[in-house]
Amino acid sequence: MKKQIALFALVAAALIAAPAVIRAQDASATNNAAASAGKKHAAPVVGKVGAVDAKAMTLTVGTKTFTITSETKIKKDGKDATLSDLVVGERVAVIGKKDEAGNLTAVSIHAGKKGEK
Repeated sequence: MKKQIALFALVAAALIAAPAVIRAQDASATNNAAASAGKKHAAPVVGKVGAVDAKAMTLTVGTKTFTITSETKIKKDGKDATLSDLVVGERVAVIGKKDEAGNLTAVSIHAGKKGEK
């Protein structure tokens, strides 16, 4: 009789704990999917500006060409700037993102010195 009660208690505990385990697995899958979706940014590219095309709205750094959009944040010497403010040969750091086709779009560009605080 004691074995049956112990077995019943064990089964009841397993049934109670099962939904919590399932929810924990779902949450980790959701977090992993969100993390991978947020990692669409390419590694920062640091180098000298090879070309600036204000008409085509592109910036070339090394072998990588970035499309510039209205959403791209451009800073030069710590102040807001535009694509035409960037000069060939100037050192920049570009954070971009790749689309499905592999094209790079600049998210932010930092050129020159940091602004004074």
